[in-house]
Amino acid sequence: MPEEKKEYPHIPQEIIERVKKLREEIEYHNYRYYVLDSPVISDAEYDALMRELKELEEKYPELITPDSPTQRVGFKPAEGFKEVPHAEPMLSLDDAMDENEVLEFDKRVKKFLGLPEEAQIEYTVEPKIDGLAVELVYEDGTLKLGATRGDGYVGEDVTANIKTIKSIPLKLKKFDEDAPEIPPRIDVRGEVYLNKEEFEKINQERIKKGEPPFANPRNAAAGSLRQLDPSVTAKRKLDIFCYGVGKVEGYNFKTQWEVLQTLPKWGLKINPLVKLVKNIREAIDYHHEMEKKRQELPYEIDGIVIKVNDLSLWEKLGTKARSPRYAIAYKFQPTQVTTKLLNVVFQVGRTGAITPVAILQPVQIGGVIVERATLHNEDYIKNLDIRIGDWVLVQRAGDVIPQIIMPIKERRTGDEKEIKFPTECPRCGTKLVKKPDEAVWRCPNPNCYASLIRKILHFASRLAMNIEGLGEKVAKDLVDRGLVENVADLYYLRLEDFLRLPGFAYKKAKNLYEAIQKSKKNTLARFIYALGIRHVGEAMAQLLAKKFKTLDNLMKASMSDLMSVEGVGYEVAKSIVEFFKNEHNQEIIKRLLDAGITFEEEEEKQEEVTPKLEGLTFVFTGALKSMTRDQAKAKVLQLGGKVSDHVSKNVDYVVVGEAPGSKYQKALKLGLKIINEEEFLKLIGETQ
Repeated sequence: MPEEKKEYPHIPQEIIERVKKLREEIEYHNYRYYVLDSPVISDAEYDALMRELKELEEKYPELITPDSPTQRVGFKPAEGFKEVPHAEPMLSLDDAMDENEVLEFDKRVKKFLGLPEEAQIEYTVEPKIDGLAVELVYEDGTLKLGATRGDGYVGEDVTANIKTIKSIPLKLKKFDEDAPEIPPRIDVRGEVYLNKEEFEKINQERIKKGEPPFANPRNAAAGSLRQLDPSVTAKRKLDIFCYGVGKVEGYNFKTQWEVLQTLPKWGLKINPLVKLVKNIREAIDYHHEMEKKRQELPYEIDGIVIKVNDLSLWEKLGTKARSPRYAIAYKFQPTQVTTKLLNVVFQVGRTGAITPVAILQPVQIGGVIVERATLHNEDYIKNLDIRIGDWVLVQRAGDVIPQIIMPIKERRTGDEKEIKFPTECPRCGTKLVKKPDEAVWRCPNPNCYASLIRKILHFASRLAMNIEGLGEKVAKDLVDRGLVENVADLYYLRLEDFLRLPGFAYKKAKNLYEAIQKSKKNTLARFIYALGIRHVGEAMAQLLAKKFKTLDNLMKASMSDLMSVEGVGYEVAKSIVEFFKNEHNQEIIKRLLDAGITFEEEEEKQEEVTPKLEGLTFVFTGALKSMTRDQAKAKVLQLGGKVSDHVSKNVDYVVVGEAPGSKYQKALKLGLKIINEEEFLKLIGETQ
């Protein structure tokens, strides 16, 4: 914008400069996103830049130029592919970030059509897939061309690569007698994507090769589809959902819903979650429904797409420079953002495991302020080459602990520092150890302060010995004053010992003392769980108690004895044997029993309850809302069912909670019965 200062004397110079800077930034990020498939900022940050530019241009329309990012869709095609013009533009969609913006969209549509506000407009709604938009040109039913969206007007010819996607038919056929005749020409629009499992697999392979991982499935799909060698694309399990049409000759669709219902009859895949709604309120309800389902879907979605259903209204509404007036993308809260890695601290867990934790410049993800994220282990840091001072991509999905996905190496200044993994425990100074078959470093010191605090909290937790009032602050105060060096010491404390703790008057001290005494009478299953044996959760503790009857029997059990228990594999059995062979653990158990801990018989509730799950095997993955996974497993066992930690063809039900792991993907592959938490509760006769 030359001579802008003279040309627009009434506009503040800082506004002119800001518009110029925003355009430069957006063009750069367009280049990174569309051409290199390697963004250096998150989608949420990009959206914020674009929204700011649009707002400034709306306020100062004199500053709008034909080459502004707001006046076009994307970026010019990458070199190496032949350019292909679209018969009809493939426009991008305006975004709505909240309910009010969606309602405003509905009002604009009605106003433009001259309808009253109370009028009801029919819309189609569908998940917004995190993939790459393409156009498939069919002539006389045969696939002639596959192209990327490119800048919306000219795309890239990726026909050879498109043909490697098995879900895209090379020839359209009538699979339904009632289907219309296939038009002489039809340009079908769709979204090419990678499912979550394939995305993770590709990234793991890239990390092993020393290559940077893809930031998200969209970039992985784009990188896969835009390979110059189609054989590379063929190795990636790309898929497609078709969502609309461009130019059509010989047939006239009347509604978008007709399009969605007709394409599958010709062999084209559409998303089964598409829906026709009567008004904008139902569209908003659909958004909330999809946000709840988001984690359990095998592919990534970042919102929903809302379109006016009546195609004759599309012509009346028309388009703006880069987007149509008849559709909008209603986005979810972002689960990925970029922020700065300020420092790394090393935490010591209950089992002595050392976990690197990233200290981040505070950032909002999915409505939550995030200041810390896990870095998993030393190998993870080395493979991704993450450094202190890096700008990093952080992800938070569901209620999962935030994690760093990758560093943005292009933003490095040279001041970044290598993360040095400690060789000694950051709390007690003991030399760390790592087993050959593990990726985790551990502090072997059984008296390490940090792991001791975690052990005490676990031992006293509700599902273990259930010592009410023994929280983290109390645990630290007891250890800091030398009153507790292991969990057994809790039972040798006197009432006056608690009175020495800060904030403890007589009543509070008496309550905690009595809670500890009360916990001496407990069940064997709770005690086993309280010991904190690796791989032994609440449900596993119940199985062991039921099988071995006494603590002595369990302590003497061999590997083969343990592996005869349903659900106990080699690793679990090995962990149990090693725990009870350890002299330090033996001494603590002896002192606990000497202090007066006794085991009551478990209430035989099974006799009172119909074994409705008898013969059924369950696997749980993801976080449940109404109970912990261990509690859910215990309910299955109580009702006569079995629980497994491994997905196989012998499993009857896979119960999926929030942010499920690889078990969910494996269950999909095997075609197992998958149910959500609500369905599980109905199955066991409970309501949420």
